Amino acid sequence: MKKILITGAGSYIGTSFEKWVSQWPNKYEVETIDMRENQWKDKSFSSYDVIYNIAAIVHVKENDTERYFSVNRDLAVEVAKKAKREGVKQFIFLSTMGVYGKETGFMDENSNPNPKTPYAKSKLEAESLLSELADDSFRVATLRPPIVYGKDCRGNYPRLASIALKVPVFPKVKNERSMIFIDNLSEFVRLTIDKELSGLCFPQNKEYVNTTELVQLIAKAHGKELKATGIFNPFVSLGIKMSETFAKVFGSFVYDKMMPGGPSEFDYETCSFRETIERTEK
Repeated sequence: MKKILITGAGSYIGTSFEKWVSQWPNKYEVETIDMRENQWKDKSFSSYDVIYNIAAIVHVKENDTERYFSVNRDLAVEVAKKAKREGVKQFIFLSTMGVYGKETGFMDENSNPNPKTPYAKSKLEAESLLSELADDSFRVATLRPPIVYGKDCRGNYPRLASIALKVPVFPKVKNERSMIFIDNLSEFVRLTIDKELSGLCFPQNKEYVNTTELVQLIAKAHGKELKATGIFNPFVSLGIKMSETFAKVFGSFVYDKMMPGGPSEFDYETCSFRETIERTEK
């Protein structure tokens, strides 16, 4: 049995993973720990096989740079050092696709990170420091997932879902986005533990997501037909060039599927893309 400790009690990704692996009660034992106080320093890590580090600051004022780095970088490294000292075999760090500092483009193994926000900068610096701790007895797996979506998720997906339910028509665009369904991410982490993976990993759904198809599927899940038209496309193209928000919604931003941890390496798809939207919206 693998004993796993998740840092960041109550997190969406952490609680989703704990629920997912509860399907195998004889294979995994999961605990969570709150990192907002310093009591975690007194807890022994020696009985755990894996630390899954999710604790992070995501949405605070951009000018509160010190807080981003103290939690997302310094705390993660401090936890990893403690884990290594106490004999934990694997440390899984949740990073972000945001380290590339882009809203559009095709990312492959030759793409260089260039983070723009304090959040992404703190995550990339943590990645670098954690990689220095890795060795044959302490495996560090760093995950850079794209947009994560699923039932009760936060972030850009629910904003897009809200639009899908309010507007009668939507631009018909031909973009592609890398995304990952929460159960697919949880299954990827489970396999990362089973396979004792290390290094950079880029999990994503098997299929790239088209924004127009996505909003139509969301609307359909609620019994609504959303029509798509190309009449707005000139304005959309201009908006992508002028606005980060437009670029996030209508631009193309994908990972090469051949990257480590991608869907071409091994299978962690739990259901079809259409079914992921139905599960998210039901």
